[in-house]
Amino acid sequence: MDKLDEIRALALRHAGVKYSGMPRLSILSVTQPTELSALVYDPMASIVLQGTKRTIIGDQVFDYGPGQTMVVAAEITAMGQIIEASPEKPFLAINLNLDPAVIMNVVLYLSVTPELQLQPGFAFSMANAELIGAWQRLLEVCERPKEIPVMALHLEHELMFRLMLSPHAEMLRQIAGVDSRLSHIRRAMGWIRQHYTEQLSIEDMAAVAGMSESVFHRRFKAVTALSPLQYQKHIRLQEARRRMVSKEADAASVSFAVGYKSTSQFSREYKRLFGEPPRRDADMVQTMVETGLQRA
Repeated sequence: MDKLDEIRALALRHAGVKYSGMPRLSILSVTQPTELSALVYDPMASIVLQGTKRTIIGDQVFDYGPGQTMVVAAEITAMGQIIEASPEKPFLAINLNLDPAVIMNVVLYLSVTPELQLQPGFAFSMANAELIGAWQRLLEVCERPKEIPVMALHLEHELMFRLMLSPHAEMLRQIAGVDSRLSHIRRAMGWIRQHYTEQLSIEDMAAVAGMSESVFHRRFKAVTALSPLQYQKHIRLQEARRRMVSKEADAASVSFAVGYKSTSQFSREYKRLFGEPPRRDADMVQTMVETGLQRA
């Protein structure tokens, strides 16, 4: 039995279970392929144990499977879809939301390197044996819940250390840096999410980030693979979808509530992102929720 086989058995036993001492850890198990779905990633690290997932960020498409990791450094909008899963071999992945304080504690023990050119806010790589072992030990403590209060943080530090020795090191350093260029972009991203219904200008966004408009636009797209206004549009449409699915209002009312001035423009852009007109898409999602089907 190889390391991934051992972790798969652990993941199947603990999938969907939340542990009070490990609130940022989650184990995903999905038994069938899913529809392509829009989402916003929080800063996180993930490893796929079984099956295959497709993630679309901007115009880039990534298919990743067993033993591959994804690290996200900012609140990235994306489209996600599980493309390989079955009841016999469900899609399995471990996700850990990243804590900058934990990363900083690890960085302090490593030699300091100068800040490199701003990188994308996401990356994929194949995990080596040491990194897989760190994921396994983090998951094994779920077998001994009484140890979680003492061991969980220690094991998370080990996992961050192994990630710091991987191709994701510079991205993780930028998450920990309170004055890094990434932190300035994330500040603007948070401001956009707070003011997504308003008519925002690049000038306003750049001022929040403390950059010139041209530098801000270039760096924002380097991190998110979207322009700032495209990012705002994705946030608007995802909130519109949430409201439609929860049946808070009809499409016209929702379109104005999230900042659109034209219902026809709202419908066009909604269909372009989600593949169906607003009401039809919301009804389809609601049906999936009611029948217990999972989305990526």
